[in-house]
Amino acid sequence: MRILLFLATNLAVILVASVTLRLLGVDSYLAQQGIDYGSLLAFAAVFGFAGAFISLLLSKPMAKWSTKARVIDSPRTPAERWLVETVADLAKKAGIGMPEVAIFPAQQSNAFATGWNKNDSLVAVSEGLLSRFSKDEIRAVLGHEIGHVANGDMVTLTLIQGIVNTFVIFASRVIGSFVDRVIFKNENGHGIGFFVVSIVAEIVLGILASTIVFWFSRRREYRADIAGAQLAGRGAMIAALARLKQESEVPDQMPDTLQAFGINRGAREGLAAMFMTHPPLEDRIAALQNAAV
Repeated sequence: MRILLFLATNLAVILVASVTLRLLGVDSYLAQQGIDYGSLLAFAAVFGFAGAFISLLLSKPMAKWSTKARVIDSPRTPAERWLVETVADLAKKAGIGMPEVAIFPAQQSNAFATGWNKNDSLVAVSEGLLSRFSKDEIRAVLGHEIGHVANGDMVTLTLIQGIVNTFVIFASRVIGSFVDRVIFKNENGHGIGFFVVSIVAEIVLGILASTIVFWFSRRREYRADIAGAQLAGRGAMIAALARLKQESEVPDQMPDTLQAFGINRGAREGLAAMFMTHPPLEDRIAALQNAAV
């Protein structure tokens, strides 16, 4: 969930910035000067990393808004009090600042963590997960999410996304310029062909380049599982993953698009597997069973 929200926000920021720069005439100015690949690369890097860091800073409010999460400022029930106390205990063990704790309305077993740094994060769980998982399993899920925060996954993701954005912005303009000059035979600056082609190329390349981010996300899930095992116990972490696997195999229990605590229904192959944000649960369980925790 946090990965998909981050990518969606990042793509929106980049597209809005690109359109704004075109309206302000920045691309036209660059065209008049001829393509200077060094200047174009610097331009792409500035706006590529800016888009990624803006997405990072917006990650918490976007997550709250999109999931309708309710932050627990003052626990109203024993369950909420236990949840806040458990997050506080795990955060202390992980050496991070106390995250905001939230519950969001969803019957699927789901949880996520996000935030721009280790001491200003958000950990949220679904109502469904709280109602069906045991306390040990919930603690393991929370340990996994806090592991993401303690490992600095969102910041590392932002740096990777900044590099990806730089490539996308640079390559889309090179492609747009090539098509404009070779196909549309425009020798006087950049015409409409450049602007249309570069926008389309930016979207297509952005989607394809996101496979790099997804690959990174899958690798970090294994590390977060180990963190959850260290914080809450290997047995509890494996039990939580097994429960998620069990739920994912029940027809109509979980929709195909669900990203519940990092799961997709069933394993995918080929191109589809490249766009998975999380590894198959059976692989995660096997890796955790064999890991030195």
